[in-house]
Amino acid sequence: MLSGYAKWTQYSVFESFLTAIQFPRLQTKIEKLVKPEEDSVRLYVLDAGAIKRTITSGSEIPGQEQTIVL
Repeated sequence: MLSGYAKWTQYSVFESFLTAIQFPRLQTKIEKLVKPEEDSVRLYVLDAGAIKRTITSGSEIPGQEQTIVL
């Protein structure tokens, strides 16, 4: 489900740039799929300043994808 919203970067890590409308939609979908006794999902909300201060080694700098599947 996350591949429709985000770029898969590691085994269980996805990066995404979402609008104010897309983010709550994603949250709702995640909440419906998560099994609290088995799963743990973390959403880290970063502002534009945090993205500029991100240090990346060995891969490309995070960038916004053009296609978002809703």
